[in-house]
Amino acid sequence: MRERRLNLAVLIGSTRAGRFGPVPAQWIAAEAAKRDDFDVDVIDLAQVWLPDVLPESLDRPLPQAVTDLAPWLDRADAFVIVTPEYNHSFPASLKNAIDWYVDAWKAKPVAFVSYGGMAGGLRAVADLRGIFPGLHSVTVRDSVCFPNYQEHFDAEGRPADPEGCATAAKTMFDQLAWWGHVLSDARARQPYPG
Repeated sequence: MRERRLNLAVLIGSTRAGRFGPVPAQWIAAEAAKRDDFDVDVIDLAQVWLPDVLPESLDRPLPQAVTDLAPWLDRADAFVIVTPEYNHSFPASLKNAIDWYVDAWKAKPVAFVSYGGMAGGLRAVADLRGIFPGLHSVTVRDSVCFPNYQEHFDAEGRPADPEGCATAAKTMFDQLAWWGHVLSDARARQPYPG
């Protein structure tokens, strides 16, 4: 029996002017779309305009930008976070989005595509791996990393090493799909107690 397709949200974490994030995000979304187990949405935080001041309680009426994005994150069965490394960590815009949607992440898997200088964004991913378990999320072991990212993509946004990049993406997606199905099935049987 063929398993149902998972809703995959690819989240572009940087909102900085001139950012590179849309390039690897579009590439990883295209790689996911080639598979038969994902329906893909790309969410660009630069187009969402989430407020950066959170209310005292998330039980109060939420700003329109927050309520507009909520259904996209709520329906996701799995996430790919595309993040740069700023000052040895991930951008504040990404943490802001994480904090607005505490319940949307619960009992769902998260994978990472990172880019940066020599470290390739891996310090940003390491920091994110410490945050998501606190939200009752599972982070998959393998990620896709682009150190010195300008050298890894051509002018059309294609990887310079398409085979190696596709192999890394496949490994990550295989793990994400496994966790996505396991956790989706579990949530369908019984609401997550966290």
